Amino acid sequence: MAQSASRKRARAIVRIAFGVAKAYVKWRESCIGRALRVRIVSPRPSEPHVRTLAVIPARLGATRLPRKPLRLLAGVPLVVRVLERVVSLRLADRCLVATDSREIVDVVERAGGEVVLTDAAHPSGTDRVAEVASRPDCRGFDAILNVQGDEPFVSAAVARGALEQVTDRGFALGTAALRSGPDILRRPDVVKVVTADDGAALYFSRAPIPFLRDGADASDRDARVLHHAGVYAYTPDALARWVALPVHPLERIERLEQLRPLAHGMRMGVAITDDAARNGIDTEEDLELANSQWATFTTTES
Repeated sequence: MAQSASRKRARAIVRIAFGVAKAYVKWRESCIGRALRVRIVSPRPSEPHVRTLAVIPARLGATRLPRKPLRLLAGVPLVVRVLERVVSLRLADRCLVATDSREIVDVVERAGGEVVLTDAAHPSGTDRVAEVASRPDCRGFDAILNVQGDEPFVSAAVARGALEQVTDRGFALGTAALRSGPDILRRPDVVKVVTADDGAALYFSRAPIPFLRDGADASDRDARVLHHAGVYAYTPDALARWVALPVHPLERIERLEQLRPLAHGMRMGVAITDDAARNGIDTEEDLELANSQWATFTTTES
């Protein structure tokens, strides 16, 4: 009788102990779960997100390469290839094409991209980008990135560098340049840029700048030869101011729209990279070369 009572007490103790263990396990799992949920819902504070809009201006009426945005690069329209490239860089919250052509609108939409039909009278890609940036659904971005519609090979360093001039360096305008050799100084088709010590652009030109007056200074000159990459970044206010400015005589003489803001006192930061220069696509020869290089480019960039 005493033994039976003892066994009952033992079983009761086991049940109590097991119950306590289960309660502990549930409590511990609940704590872990709450901790995990807190970590997911409330991450550590980070830098404020800079909302970026990327716009690709694409005009159908090119003269040297007719219907350029619709010409095929590895079987896909050039403008779609550029959009794919910009999206793949993951620098912007929203990427779209800005064009004057209903044909381009149809092609981009069929490819699943976003596109805006803009005024056909715009004199430059920057004006086309500014129209898009002024739309009610495109306001609220902190920075705007402009990648030309014939630049499918745009590098991450160039695009990021131009954008960081605005988002990190305190410039209202940004662009990028590539370190190059003195051979480009003889080429008027290559735009050169010289910069101040703080990284701001002093001047852009098709002429050989910096000019070598004395042969003894060749090494200093060669270290400062910069090939301008035609990618731009702006704050919305700076972009609106740029296109509101009157065309400057230097802009007309050199046929370089970036001289307009410089001539009117706006500062443009220049990111300098060591990337190899890749020209845009302006001629049949350029397009043929791009097609021959595309497979290698996509392999190395992926």
